[in-house]
Amino acid sequence: MTPGPLSLVAMASLFVWLYLTFGRHSFWRADQTLAADLPAPETWPPVVAIVPARNEAAFIRSCLSSVAEQNYPGLFRVILVDDSSTDDTTDIARSLTCNAPIEVAEAPPLPEGWTGKLWALSNGVEHAAETGEATGDVFLWFTDADIVHGTGVLRALISKALVEQRDIVSLMVKLNASGIGDRWLLPAFVFFFQKLYPFADVNRGGGRTAAAAGGCILIRSRILEKAGGIAAIRGELIDDCALARRVKEAGGRLWLGLAEESWSKRTYGVRNLWQMVARTAYTQLNHSVLLLLGTVLAMVLVYLAPPLLLLSLPLHGDVLAAGAGLGAWVIMAVLYGPMLAYYQRPRLEGALLPLIGGLYTLMTVHSAIDHWLGRGSRWKAREYISK
Repeated sequence: MTPGPLSLVAMASLFVWLYLTFGRHSFWRADQTLAADLPAPETWPPVVAIVPARNEAAFIRSCLSSVAEQNYPGLFRVILVDDSSTDDTTDIARSLTCNAPIEVAEAPPLPEGWTGKLWALSNGVEHAAETGEATGDVFLWFTDADIVHGTGVLRALISKALVEQRDIVSLMVKLNASGIGDRWLLPAFVFFFQKLYPFADVNRGGGRTAAAAGGCILIRSRILEKAGGIAAIRGELIDDCALARRVKEAGGRLWLGLAEESWSKRTYGVRNLWQMVARTAYTQLNHSVLLLLGTVLAMVLVYLAPPLLLLSLPLHGDVLAAGAGLGAWVIMAVLYGPMLAYYQRPRLEGALLPLIGGLYTLMTVHSAIDHWLGRGSRWKAREYISK
């Protein structure tokens, strides 16, 4: 008996999930993590932490305290770069007394062609160079102002970089999934990111994938300079992966993993998360209508078709389509399980991944519509229009 069109759709979806299971560098295992017991290097290189901040009064005290209280045995400084904040961000930073000195640098007004975060990072790198600690074998630690780190994170980052001779060591920090919308959507965000940029492929020698997570990046100053500095990616909205590509093209070696002791304090909610995804999704597709159509069709085939074909069996009567749809649905739920466990969510929630995938598809379409209408996305009271 020749399979009907619904059976072919269901079997195609099942094939995709089998490929993702066995042919996508086991991205779903969520096993790329930063070990805390790496061998200590003979000498600890100087490190400069650079924290870009714009109106982060709600988080800056806990962030800077966690950064400046690292139990790092080498030379260590912390630079907060204020990007035209209108709240108490800088006052709070100047009031802190910690083990490592905290310097506050003011970024000049944002020039055309730059994003705010990258402008702040660039000024932080320049400030470090002017004060004599951004040359030679010096590491720069870029960390967002809403993130809190355990006291041993910097030691582990440096040990990883030196023991394995990595030029970038980056952590996808654990996002704050305490809100109702966040607990459903944020684990999937990381799952989709891992599927797009399999961490194991980023980390293996000769891997084709280049990626980093912007919330926590340790980078050698020499490779940053060789890659063209922050100015080389000044207009990029997906700046972390753009930086990783530049470093890889410059001959650098990357490592990206999930954080165990670094957490984001920021809560998003559905609206803000939607805005965050819509800000960059169409840029990720190179503003290509064909890629957008392909992405939407792929998301429908891979995520939505399996449960729809199973649940609509009484309407279409195609048992083969329903069976293949069930198989695909079960596989996607199982593959999502390790990420749910990482976020301490019940693995049974994996059954909801089709619904979540549908929401992210709508966010991607929204991103394209905003681009076509010339509407930029707003972030930190600024509007960015992707080009």
